[in-house]
Amino acid sequence: MSNISKEKKLAQTLIQIIKEKKPQNVKQLTNLIKEKLPIPEQEILELILKLQDEGKIRLAKPLPASPKLATYLKTEHALWYWVTIAIVIAAFIVVFTIPEGLYPWIYIRYGLGTILVLWLPGYAFVKALFPRELPIEISEKSLDTIVRIALSSGMSLALVPIVGLLLYYTPWGLQLTTTVLSLLAITIAFATAGIIREHQSQLLKTKK
Repeated sequence: MSNISKEKKLAQTLIQIIKEKKPQNVKQLTNLIKEKLPIPEQEILELILKLQDEGKIRLAKPLPASPKLATYLKTEHALWYWVTIAIVIAAFIVVFTIPEGLYPWIYIRYGLGTILVLWLPGYAFVKALFPRELPIEISEKSLDTIVRIALSSGMSLALVPIVGLLLYYTPWGLQLTTTVLSLLAITIAFATAGIIREHQSQLLKTKK
């Protein structure tokens, strides 16, 4: 077998293992490859770096052995949390600062308002329930993202009417202000619960 075909086979095996096994670090990935192919560790590491340089795989920055929540919030693993908080706050500000009829800015209000109603509450809720992996066997990372988006939309469509029904029977009633504030509150609450659970699951993995 030529060096080119050998490297191609190793690259295919490596990418397949990443998709199926989802190793948490380079060490795990190296061990999984060595179980399938009798190849020196140095050769495997060189290929991993090469594939990363070519953009075919992406290595996440390693976390500290036992990161505190404050440290975890500063890593790229918590990026989804900060993006969620930023979007929900932006939607809150836009809804109450851009009046009806103010074109073309009203389209920003419509866009962020739609995201706040039809996606963010469900996304945060799904993150709180399943912080790291969905309880569905999915081989592709892209499919995991698609499933999360679908679940998020579905859960939002279920949560928002419940929030509206509860507000209807409160002294404040079902109004724009109470609805937006309620959606903001539950989204932040679910997202915070999700990042805390994600951090805790990461701690359990580092202790194994």
